[in-house]
Amino acid sequence: MKSAQVEDWLRERHPDLKVSESTVRSYVRDLRREYNIPKKTKTRSYEAVPEIGMGEQMQVDFGQTWQETPNKRKVKLYFIAFVLSHSRYKYMEWLDRPFTTRDVINAHENAFCWFEGIPHEIVYDQDSLIVVSENGGDLILTKEFESYRQERRLKLRVCRKADPESKGRIENVVGYMKHNFAEHRLFTNIDRWNEDGWKWLNRTGNYKIHHTTKKRPVEVFQEEKQHLRPVTKELSNSYSNPVSSITRTVRKDN
Repeated sequence: MKSAQVEDWLRERHPDLKVSESTVRSYVRDLRREYNIPKKTKTRSYEAVPEIGMGEQMQVDFGQTWQETPNKRKVKLYFIAFVLSHSRYKYMEWLDRPFTTRDVINAHENAFCWFEGIPHEIVYDQDSLIVVSENGGDLILTKEFESYRQERRLKLRVCRKADPESKGRIENVVGYMKHNFAEHRLFTNIDRWNEDGWKWLNRTGNYKIHHTTKKRPVEVFQEEKQHLRPVTKELSNSYSNPVSSITRTVRKDN
């Protein structure tokens, strides 16, 4: 585990504990040295991406992880990630099955609720749930998503795969969600997993100072959300909102 994830787990499990990031980092470094635990390293090239104005853009992408359950079974999970390009304020939603176009639409509605508004442009990868084909800038969307786009009056842009200039922010976010939130975490059920994910966003994903902007996304977001287009109407179709699960005791006779 990275020291950043150790710090997040401490904050998750002991909210009243006062400990600095540098203290955790030093402690984990000493543990690695004492028990000869190697640190996983990976090299990646980065390049500067021009800053984007408040409320101008949101980037969207998908990810997958394999998680272990308490009884040592492996489960494949799928998630969709959203990030506002200016503030780096994030949202994510997970499923224990592949996404359908309807799931993607529901996730968009939940993201707009989370962001309290709609950005002026949304950037996607060339995903088959959204885009059928792209030719010289002309997009042919799946029927269901095109209907949703028209109803919400969304401006879309699809970029080339693994293009850091177009969607470097969301690629970093997908990796962050995989390695800081999901890695080493035991999976019990999808409702609890999503709840823990939203708590992680508030506690770490949107709260920790961003390495590029040197600001907390949640603080910049307070100003950026004033520049988002308001969600002014209900859609004709029904869309689900995130709900909290309720703990219940099940007796032996069920």
